[in-house]
Amino acid sequence: MYKHLFFDLDHTLWDFDKNSEAALRKLYEEFDLQGRGIHDFDALFKAYNVHNDKLWERYRNGYIKRDELRWKRMWLMLLDFKVADTALANEISTAYLEILPLQKLLMPHAKEVLEHCKGKYELHLITNGFETTQRMKLQYSGIARYFKQLITSEKSNSMKPHGDIFDFALKATGAAKEESIMIGDAIDIDILGAINAGWDTVYYNPGNVVHARKPTYEIKHLEELLQIF
Repeated sequence: MYKHLFFDLDHTLWDFDKNSEAALRKLYEEFDLQGRGIHDFDALFKAYNVHNDKLWERYRNGYIKRDELRWKRMWLMLLDFKVADTALANEISTAYLEILPLQKLLMPHAKEVLEHCKGKYELHLITNGFETTQRMKLQYSGIARYFKQLITSEKSNSMKPHGDIFDFALKATGAAKEESIMIGDAIDIDILGAINAGWDTVYYNPGNVVHARKPTYEIKHLEELLQIF
């Protein structure tokens, strides 16, 4: 039935949380944030995630630009610990963007699934991440070779859940929506966007998030894809 499988990248195949934590931990030591009064790395990382999620939502809705998202998440994170230093926030932001895409951790069974699906389907990615950063993640994690097309928000000039990025993906790959399926972890971004665009979907829901959407399939573990495809 399907010829084209479209995957989300962050949190679906590439373990954003663990990779982000590893990158930020290196910077915590490199910039001696403990010496600046931030004694609890776990609290710092939690603050980063809170601000990153909020700013990404604002970015998706067109309220802020990319550069503001990048530095302000670090500035707000530091501000939570009473470190009001814009220059430091910019330095950490630059360093973070340099080392984050070099991290290699994938979600459990991600590579097994890709190996299983290669040759049977054309595999593509649809991601709201930035073009250069996402390409580096694919390269350093060793999964770039599996994908024919990388559809990013920069390339398509649109973002999930907006329909334009899904229309762009069909044109870029030569796929028909009837033979395409979207696989992602974000119910109101990946899944709702694809449903509204008329696509079938697989909702990867390892956290058992309660929702009212109706994906074509719902899985808790990526290895369940082996039974679908």
